[in-house]
Amino acid sequence: MLDTVLFAVNGTLMRGLDLKNNLTGISATFVKESRTRASYKLFSINDEHPAMYRVSKGGVKVSLEIWKVPTEGLVSILQNEPSGLAIGTVILEDNSHILGVLGERILCEGQLEISDFGDWRSYIKQKT
Repeated sequence: MLDTVLFAVNGTLMRGLDLKNNLTGISATFVKESRTRASYKLFSINDEHPAMYRVSKGGVKVSLEIWKVPTEGLVSILQNEPSGLAIGTVILEDNSHILGVLGERILCEGQLEISDFGDWRSYIKQKT
């Protein structure tokens, strides 16, 4: 069994943001910045956190961070994520597949689509 897994985050778990301690608290280590393949939609959920999901057409590349996470820490991350976010497979721009945070489509219904910003930080920055 693997001791660690690469894990993609695209919102408040990122360095310097509200929930980063959910990663650092389980001894996860930052690996690099990256982006998804151009097949995702990104939404602001009540301006509290983002959620993204994969689409077959009209998606964008979403900026994210890749972290090395202890496998036993994945449960802790999921338990501390806002409702409607889940762990699933994220496809990176180089077409590799890793685990990451995704939003349930129902969570995004009626929420503000922020795909054109390309990431949560850019969206938040324009609001301040």
